[in-house]
Amino acid sequence: MSATSRIHRHARRGAAIAALVGLTLGLSNAASAISDTVAGGVHELQSRWAQIQYKTPEERRVDGFDQLYQRARALIDAHPGAAELYIWAGIIRSSEAGAKGGLGALSLVKEAKGDLEKALSLDANALEGSAYTSLGALYYQVPGWPIGFGDDDKAKVMLQKGLTLDPDGIDPLYFWGDYQHDQGHDAEARRALQKALQAAPRPGREVADQGRRAQIHELLEALD
Repeated sequence: MSATSRIHRHARRGAAIAALVGLTLGLSNAASAISDTVAGGVHELQSRWAQIQYKTPEERRVDGFDQLYQRARALIDAHPGAAELYIWAGIIRSSEAGAKGGLGALSLVKEAKGDLEKALSLDANALEGSAYTSLGALYYQVPGWPIGFGDDDKAKVMLQKGLTLDPDGIDPLYFWGDYQHDQGHDAEARRALQKALQAAPRPGREVADQGRRAQIHELLEALD
């Protein structure tokens, strides 16, 4: 795909980058593997994110996400070995990029990429492989070289790794479906999205679940 086409696709899909947030965390399961303090920080970040993404007017989201990212960095400073916090820092920065849109958001997605790669270096399995899914989504939504780091082949590898770790999760299935649609494979996209709608509710994440299901239904309507 040409650089010009990538730029146009990026502009059209700014909102899609924002959809990175809320990747399947399964906090009730994850909490047993991380400290209570880190688990509390994750819960704070994901709850505040959902409020910004789904309950805040669009014109206020950039500032809201930026403030939340600063909070995530503060938590990371206190717990530098917590992959879970780096995952959420990456998700939040990605969401800010989606809210901002345009080429001016590229610096934000590069920061998000760095946070997600750091999470993978610390614990690739953290939060059921959410770093893989988050990074995979960035790879297919961001423009490719020379504008950005987008790479559809890398996206496929990352998204498949995320699905391996969480095969029934609403978010890995959603992004796999969105990727398949992006590649022109709508039959596969439909299968993934319909399975995503069967995912079990996530206790304490009702706002995020409601928002994700709405995105799934919207994408299903867009399929051929």
